[in-house]
Amino acid sequence: MTNLSPPGWPTVIPRIFSDDAEALVAFITGVFEAQGDFHQDRPCELRIGDSMLMVSSGEVRGSYAACLYIYVADVEVCFAKAVAAGAEVIEAPLVTPYGDRRAVIRDRWGNMWQIAEYRNR
Repeated sequence: MTNLSPPGWPTVIPRIFSDDAEALVAFITGVFEAQGDFHQDRPCELRIGDSMLMVSSGEVRGSYAACLYIYVADVEVCFAKAVAAGAEVIEAPLVTPYGDRRAVIRDRWGNMWQIAEYRNR
């Protein structure tokens, strides 16, 4: 099979368009320890673990929120960082029927983040 994407990039990359992309990138890097920087003139390429997320200004296309399920090392720590950074609590940490420990928050840009800690099932 021919690789359709640039080397080191996945085939599918979630992308969020935001009216305040710079602040959203700061939130994502602070809460989820994403690697990457804000760029005014092009999409921001953020790495979270083995995944990639693009964040762009919504000036041209408008803003579009996302709902993302993200695995982290410690749900409580990540959840506390998100809340301290202004996120709205949708669901406090709990154990799901499928075994993940998970919390749900909404950031001030309207994105929903399901923050999960994998538990051996």
